[in-house]
Amino acid sequence: MGAFKFSGAYNAMSLAKERASKKGELKIIAYSSGNHAQAVALAGKILGVPVTVVMPNDAPAVKKEATAGYGAEIIEYDRFKVSREELTAGLIKIYNFTLIPPFDSEDIVAGQGTAVKELIEEAGALDYVLTPCGGAGLLSGSAISAKTLSPSCRVVGVEPAMADDAAQSYKTGVLQTIVSPDTVADGLRTTSLGQITFPLIQRYVDDMLTVTEEEIISTMHFLWTRLKIVVEPSGAVGLAPLFHRKLPIAGRRVGVVLSGGNVDMETAFKLFAK
Repeated sequence: MGAFKFSGAYNAMSLAKERASKKGELKIIAYSSGNHAQAVALAGKILGVPVTVVMPNDAPAVKKEATAGYGAEIIEYDRFKVSREELTAGLIKIYNFTLIPPFDSEDIVAGQGTAVKELIEEAGALDYVLTPCGGAGLLSGSAISAKTLSPSCRVVGVEPAMADDAAQSYKTGVLQTIVSPDTVADGLRTTSLGQITFPLIQRYVDDMLTVTEEEIISTMHFLWTRLKIVVEPSGAVGLAPLFHRKLPIAGRRVGVVLSGGNVDMETAFKLFAK
């Protein structure tokens, strides 16, 4: 389904199905702007589990279409007026859904961590790993894998400057929140880190960097036109500090996670035209 999110969603839902086998029917609900939505929808199709997804009404059309195409029921909301967490909690009370959160879950973190696990197993020890950060499920899992398999590797999380709640939290030691962050990287518009992911990045991550909207788009353009890799804005964020020379990495072995390729073509061309 075009993003690392599948690893976490499938892991969490497989385990949820095992746990629910003694309790009767399992019905999954998730909230997401797109990639986790698709991941949960596809995992539900494979596992034979019904899925409902709460998505913002301004989520990219390509992500909505794919989520519906995998068989999930979509409930839309206005992210500037409604809290997705509160909306989902209300639906759980009514319909007895099981929540598969986008990042704040040990099962999700474990699944996402396979991205860097596989990278290091294939490429060998690394000096740096750069990973995009939204709610830090991927960053947490990646950091655990990196520190386990390549202990001297420095793990760096990268965020849009317009949605830098994780960077603020990391540097202050206090969980920060940004209400309705507005960035072209729609997959990284989470309002804050989670109760599970925040302590993990404090323990395992070596630094947090931010990149501007212009840096994200120019990096994405480079990936498309020079490396021939179709990556969405969120997926390009991890490479942006290197492309714009924000890290002294000459002579170092650097791994970068390009985390998703679910991008609306019309939107991408408009971004490139600017």
